[in-house]
Amino acid sequence: MKLTRYSDYALRVSLYLAINQARLVQISEIVKVYGLPQGNIMKLTTDLVGAGFFESVRGRTGGIRLAISPSELTVGQIVRHTEGSQALVDCSSCILAPECGLICIMSEAKQAFFRVLDNYTFEQVIARNPKAIDILSLTGGE
Repeated sequence: MKLTRYSDYALRVSLYLAINQARLVQISEIVKVYGLPQGNIMKLTTDLVGAGFFESVRGRTGGIRLAISPSELTVGQIVRHTEGSQALVDCSSCILAPECGLICIMSEAKQAFFRVLDNYTFEQVIARNPKAIDILSLTGGE
């Protein structure tokens, strides 16, 4: 399964916020650190704030932060939200769709994919690669 760029960005931003959970983070900081398009990140953060994953504080000293502890927020929650409920394969125009056994297999594979992602919190992701803390905590807040 190939994730969309939207999911990729959501995971990057979530990881950044998890590492920098002790402070509010400005979107411009995330854009600069990762070299991402600001418009896309603005749209993404608005979506994730609306979904309850992030919190935002307005104003000159405002920013965003995780609304859920990194020890509770899973990779699966973010990816499930950003990827939605679309099927792995578009079977709508296939003559076999009503009788095809692949549809169930693809659904089972997608469920297994999300089960694996649900097993990992952002705290665990950070613990698996502690150098990410050095890279992402020092580059943005300067």
